[in-house]
Amino acid sequence: MLDDAALNEPEEQDLYEHLRIVVDKGQSLLRMDKFLMHRIENASRNRIQNAIELGNVLVNDKQAKPSYRVKPLDVISVVLPHPPRDTEVYPENIPLNIAYEDADVLVVNKPPGLVVHPGFNNYTGTLVNGLVYHFQQLPTLPGNDGRPGLVHRIDKDTSGLLLISKNERAMTWLARQFFEHTITRKYIALAWGDLEHDGTVTGYIGRSVNDRRVMSIYDDEQKGKWSVTHYRVLERFGYVTLIECQLETGRTHQIRAHMKHIGHPLFSDAMYGGDKILKGTTFNKYKQFVENCFEIMPRQALHAQTLGFVHPTTRKYVHFEAPLPADFDAVLQKWRKYITATVEQNT
Repeated sequence: MLDDAALNEPEEQDLYEHLRIVVDKGQSLLRMDKFLMHRIENASRNRIQNAIELGNVLVNDKQAKPSYRVKPLDVISVVLPHPPRDTEVYPENIPLNIAYEDADVLVVNKPPGLVVHPGFNNYTGTLVNGLVYHFQQLPTLPGNDGRPGLVHRIDKDTSGLLLISKNERAMTWLARQFFEHTITRKYIALAWGDLEHDGTVTGYIGRSVNDRRVMSIYDDEQKGKWSVTHYRVLERFGYVTLIECQLETGRTHQIRAHMKHIGHPLFSDAMYGGDKILKGTTFNKYKQFVENCFEIMPRQALHAQTLGFVHPTTRKYVHFEAPLPADFDAVLQKWRKYITATVEQNT
């Protein structure tokens, strides 16, 4: 007979993540720790190095040394402990701005500052906590513990539309559309600099070697996942440009990393260097103006405005749009007034 404490203990297999990797034929010689960092999502360098040193990484059934360089067709076996996490989601009465709802799907207009799902140091107060309170039974995807209903996400300080599935059938249908990149997602962003024309940014996106919190763009497919962002100029303010970004892929921080990569970080994006004056004059009046804008919008100027998908039941394409939130709209109005006043002074 098991006591209550034993019943709460996780099964042994739940404590570990087992991976088997067969190295590609074209793989160049690469240190084992670097190779695994690119292949295992959300695994830190320390976590991988500890696994190698503890004998949890085998190459062709033999323990790998930290200095081992991966070769083509190597068979790598990795056992990693799952990072500590609480997969139980606690219901909380968090107000939801619902743009659309039916028996299968829910479209939520997320405000800036709201974390989407529970994670390290954020077990409560998230959008998912609010969803569980309001809907009780939401489906999960394999490996998606603690994130019921979610088939995608947007960053904490990004506002806009998020799609939630309300049953297993809808979850499977929508997950496939995201996997095949057939979901329409358009974002409105304010970027530093004067973008002269529309364009497309591509590259392999992966964790920065200097700062694991941010993403960088690489030419080497071993260093990240393929990513594509199309952007279109909507309005120019000389020092900043309002653009529409359409995602072809949906990687972590994709738009933010792509715009930084081409030299146009998003306005007020502290993580990617956009919270400084990157374009414009040195006049105190201009400096004060920009700092006032930062105070109004102390987050990246990014809003998930458009969401379109084929509905899981009707099989018809549906389309939704969310207006700019108050902070983003206020900053745009300030830029319009500033540029208009500047032009009038110079004529």
